[in-house]
Amino acid sequence: METGRERCEKQLSQDFAREVKARVNDYFEQNRLSRHADAAMITKTVVLITMYFGSYGLIISGLLPLQWMWFLCFVMGIGMAGIGFSVTHDALHGAYSASPRINRLIGYFFDTLGANGYIWKITHNGIHHTYTNIRGYDEDLEVSPLIRLSPHTPHKPIHRFQHVFAFVAYGMATVFWVFVKDYKYFFQRDLGPYRDKKHPRSEWGFLIISKALYYAFMIVVPLVVLDVTWWQFLIGFLTLHLTAGLILGVVFQLAHVVEPTEHLPEDEAKSLKGAWMLYQMRTTSNFARDNRLLSWYVGGLNYQIEHHLFPRVCHVHYRNLSPIVEGLAAKHGVPYNDCPTLWHAVRSHYRMLKRFGDPGYQPSAGGEIAWADGAGR
Repeated sequence: METGRERCEKQLSQDFAREVKARVNDYFEQNRLSRHADAAMITKTVVLITMYFGSYGLIISGLLPLQWMWFLCFVMGIGMAGIGFSVTHDALHGAYSASPRINRLIGYFFDTLGANGYIWKITHNGIHHTYTNIRGYDEDLEVSPLIRLSPHTPHKPIHRFQHVFAFVAYGMATVFWVFVKDYKYFFQRDLGPYRDKKHPRSEWGFLIISKALYYAFMIVVPLVVLDVTWWQFLIGFLTLHLTAGLILGVVFQLAHVVEPTEHLPEDEAKSLKGAWMLYQMRTTSNFARDNRLLSWYVGGLNYQIEHHLFPRVCHVHYRNLSPIVEGLAAKHGVPYNDCPTLWHAVRSHYRMLKRFGDPGYQPSAGGEIAWADGAGR
C-alpha cells in the first residue's frame, strides 16, 4: 500500500524528472551536440592510455635505472586510475560512443587493467546506479568487512578505528580487485538484488583468459625480462596498485559517503519505484566542480549527480549540464548536494567514517543536512 509520503515523493520526482530531461535534451539539440565523446575526450583517451602502457613499455625495455623504473610504476598507477575514471567508465556505460561496438572495444581496456568489465556492468551499472546507498543491495558499500560505509551495516568493534586505517585499505583496492574481487563475484550465489545469479560460460572463459594474460604481462614478463630481484619487483607492483587503489577508492567514496547524502535501509528499496531521480539526488553528491584539472582526470566523477541522472551521456558534457540540474533542483525543492573543493569532500568522508564507526551513531532524517565545516554552497 502506497503511503502519502511515497505519493508525494513520486509526484515530485516525476515533475523534476520530466523537466530536467526536457531541458537537457534542449541543450544538446539547440547546441547541435552529440551526447557522446568529442575531440577533447579522444585526446584524453590517447594521453591516459599512453601514460599507462607507455610507462610499462619503458620499464620492460630495461634501459632505465632502477629508480626511474620505480617512478614509472607510480606514473602507471596514475594512468591506471585515469583510464578507469575517464575512459572505460564511459565506455562500459555506453556513453563513450553511439556505437555499441566502439564502446565494447574501448571497454576492453578495463580488462587489460586486471579487472572484469562484465561483472563491473552488473555491480556498478546495474546495481549501484539503481540501489545507490542501500545496504544489502549496493555492492559499493561492501568494500571490506573492516570498513562500515552505511549506518545500516552491522557494527563490529574494529569499525571504531576505521577512520584511522580506511585510507590505507583503499590503497589495496586494485590489488583485491585483480586477485580476489572478480572471482568472488563470479562465484557469489547472491549478488545485490540478484538471487542464484548465473553467468554465461563465455564470460567465465573470458575472465580466466583475461586474468591469465594480465598476470603474464604484469608479473611473469617483468620477472623474466628485467634484472631485478623479487622484492624489487614487488615494490614496483605495489607502488602501481597502491597509487591507483588510493585514488580510485577515495574518489568513488566522495560521491556517496559524505554529508549530507542519505543511506536508506534495505526495506525501503521497494518504495523507490517511481521516485528514482529524487532518490539519486538524495544519495549523491558533487564535489570540486570548479577544479578543471581534477574534472579532466576523474572523468567528471566529481559531477556525480549529473552522472547518476544521465549515465549514458559522456562526462565531457557534465560541466555544462550541472547548472541546468542545479537550477531545476532549486525550483522543485529537490536537494542538490555539492562540496566546493576536493579537500572539503575528503574531510567530510573522514567524518562519516568516524560517525559510522561509532556504534551509537544515529543518522538524522535527510542525511546530515549540511556540511559540518560549512563547505556546502
